[in-house]
Amino acid sequence: MTKVFAIARINSEVMSIAAAAILGLGLVFAAGLSHSATAHDLTHDSRHSIGFPCH
Repeated sequence: MTKVFAIARINSEVMSIAAAAILGLGLVFAAGLSHSATAHDLTHDSRHSIGFPCH
């Protein structure tokens, strides 16, 4: 029984991490490539605030 719970927990953690990464990257690219100047500027400033180069 212990092995079944361990496998389910690992799969759940991996799926959570993957979903968060996909959502985060989707938001960054959608707003970063947006024609809306406000959305683009917010994303641009967010990237600089976390030290992610964008130029």
